[in-house]
Amino acid sequence: MSTSFHLLADAPAQLLPARELMAFTLASHIILVPLGVAFPFITLVMHYRGLRRKDATALLLARRWSAVMAVQFALGIVTGTVLSFEFGLLWPGLMGRWGDVFGVGFGVEAWAFFLEAVLIAIYLYGWRRLKPRTHFLLALPLPFAALLGAFGILAANSWMNTPQGFSLDSEGNPVDVNVWKAIFTPMFGPQYWHFVVAMVLTAGFMVSGVYAMGWLRGRRDHYHRLGFTVPFTIAAVAAPVQFVLGDSIARSVFHKQPVKFAALEIVWKTDTRVPEYLFGRLHEDGTVSGGIKIPLLDSVLAGFSPNTEVVGLTSVPPDQRPTATQATIAHWAFDLMVVIGSVLVLLALWYGFVWLRHRRLPASAWFYRSAAGAGAASVVAVECGWIATEVGRQPWIVYQNMRVAEAVTSTRSTSLWIMLGLVMVVYVFLFGSFVVILLKMRTRWRLADEQQAAADTGGTPEDDLPYGPRASLSTSDVPAAGPGGDRT
Repeated sequence: MSTSFHLLADAPAQLLPARELMAFTLASHIILVPLGVAFPFITLVMHYRGLRRKDATALLLARRWSAVMAVQFALGIVTGTVLSFEFGLLWPGLMGRWGDVFGVGFGVEAWAFFLEAVLIAIYLYGWRRLKPRTHFLLALPLPFAALLGAFGILAANSWMNTPQGFSLDSEGNPVDVNVWKAIFTPMFGPQYWHFVVAMVLTAGFMVSGVYAMGWLRGRRDHYHRLGFTVPFTIAAVAAPVQFVLGDSIARSVFHKQPVKFAALEIVWKTDTRVPEYLFGRLHEDGTVSGGIKIPLLDSVLAGFSPNTEVVGLTSVPPDQRPTATQATIAHWAFDLMVVIGSVLVLLALWYGFVWLRHRRLPASAWFYRSAAGAGAASVVAVECGWIATEVGRQPWIVYQNMRVAEAVTSTRSTSLWIMLGLVMVVYVFLFGSFVVILLKMRTRWRLADEQQAAADTGGTPEDDLPYGPRASLSTSDVPAAGPGGDRT
């Protein structure tokens, strides 16, 4: 019997459904995280442009984006709360033993959440009710509240990767907790900034992708041009920065978590002049099948020299490292994230080259097709990043201090499978409702634009300033919806 089967046989029956439940809820929640962390910043950039240039279209976009932000935040409340409960319900061993050490991160995240909720409410209420400058200034703390929430979560996760700030008593329980050391662990800086820039990049591509679709459908007005340009420019600036940060965090993993690095690069034996495998599958005997083998590259990337020694999976016993299957999963997730990131950098360079040379947007339809897909690709890259981080750390839930099997709940596996099924049904309903609400908002905005454009005032939809008086138009003035008037 192989090593993997021995390890699976020794694991509690409830471990697999607990992992699947946590993985599903986390993967679902993370779709919303880029909008929660970075969308307020993008919205305020558009808002600032509108105020500075007296651009009614920019203010209109900022106002509509703030409504989307609020709906997304409401859904994020639900999915985020579920995750918070799951930490205690599914992993009582983790929270029971280590909660006093790293739980401060969750406390920071909770305070940031309440602050963000208040600021979003003020921002929504302020349109047409506050002076423009006052309204904008009151909204400025919103991106910082979002970053504070990310700070709390990343502090907890980076501690799980590189735990410190405590001593162990004779029974193995943590004592003499140093909160500052527990927060600012060796992996915190690389992980936090890599995450934040990833959120900015992903949110920028997600938002601009909507307007890229409108561009492909022939909508070339100022509304769609501005809706595309501002978020895409932010994402394009973030893309090469993220590429550098990604290289930095990979090197940090190489130094601080060498066994995880071995899993990400499917390195079996400690050696120098180690090749790089693009994809490929690791087997139980250490052989690799498939993929593209590039000689020496892994050692060069890790230490800038082919003579750099890379620690292999066999440097530790089998029960202290990922299985061959887990290593392959982490490796594929890592490689896919890198491939997507590289393509997004090329897309950003295409955009930048055309703009710097011709001072205009690219004209190629293939550029906008790529931009339309960049948002979904970015979300996939974020998902892959978390898979690589969590699967590559196996079998540890607290690196080299507690195994996942030691932290799992004692609840029967049957109950956990039922819970997973129920959560999946509820989440399908929640995300379906989210999409329906967004579509209804889009339809309402489209009709409002057509109503304004058809008014006998000589105005256009962009002339309705969010700080001006509301338009007073009769229902009979609203024309039938046409293909040319769709707004997103």
